[in-house]
Amino acid sequence: MALRVPISFEFYPPKTDDQREQLDRTAARLKGQSPEYVSCTFGAGGSTLSYTPETVQRLHEKHGLDAAPHVSCMGGTREELRSLLKLYRALGCKRIVALRGDLPSGMARFGDFHYASELVQFIRDEHDGFFHIEVGCYPEMHPQAEDAFADMRHFKAKADAGADGAITQYFYNADAYFRFVDDARRMGISIPIVPGIMPISNFTQLRRFSEACGAEIPRWIGKRMQAYGDDTDSIRAFAAEFVANLCSRLMDGGAPGLHFYTLNLSKPTLNVLEFLR
Repeated sequence: MALRVPISFEFYPPKTDDQREQLDRTAARLKGQSPEYVSCTFGAGGSTLSYTPETVQRLHEKHGLDAAPHVSCMGGTREELRSLLKLYRALGCKRIVALRGDLPSGMARFGDFHYASELVQFIRDEHDGFFHIEVGCYPEMHPQAEDAFADMRHFKAKADAGADGAITQYFYNADAYFRFVDDARRMGISIPIVPGIMPISNFTQLRRFSEACGAEIPRWIGKRMQAYGDDTDSIRAFAAEFVANLCSRLMDGGAPGLHFYTLNLSKPTLNVLEFLR
């Protein structure tokens, strides 16, 4: 049974043969869910930046998936970004995820662009609407934002520069998403805002990710995970049902799609989708 809204998946670029095999297995399994597209990151701090084009090509040619690369402001000159966009266009990419990104360790400054809004405008100017441009947004506020109002102004700047849609940071509080969308609409932001969904597989890893990106994990979820102890089957079932219920509430409230952060694993996402269907 198909879901009521389009779904998409995010992968990260593998760096080893074992990781490539893992990605191939995951992509093959998730392709059966008929995603609208998949995206490919450039790694934390640009750690896998050079692997992104290779992975995009692999997802497109080997798996027949519409792959959208993440493109970042980090360390790139206009000419370097111009060449990268030409490469992605030659690879058949129709969609780009344009992000500011975090400054890599040891890098003293950004490249020619400091803000994602500048990157969006550059893509628009260079390719005159060829690419569908997604940007990021933060229902629970970007961890480096001055305050929630400044964060919303930054989001509006990206929309005004020509973004076609937005994908949120993951969250586990549906009310935060709905309030964020309401605030965005009041600011005159009309582009679709697709919630980012993080299935729960490794809770320790999730807690570490969440501390870094500012996503709040409700206290009761952590307590429930602790109560299950080493009962991994119960943990997986609870996690899948909880995230599926979150997705259902988001769809009921009008979310235009669901974007799953897979961490290159298929089972946690498939478990959620099984509950939804």
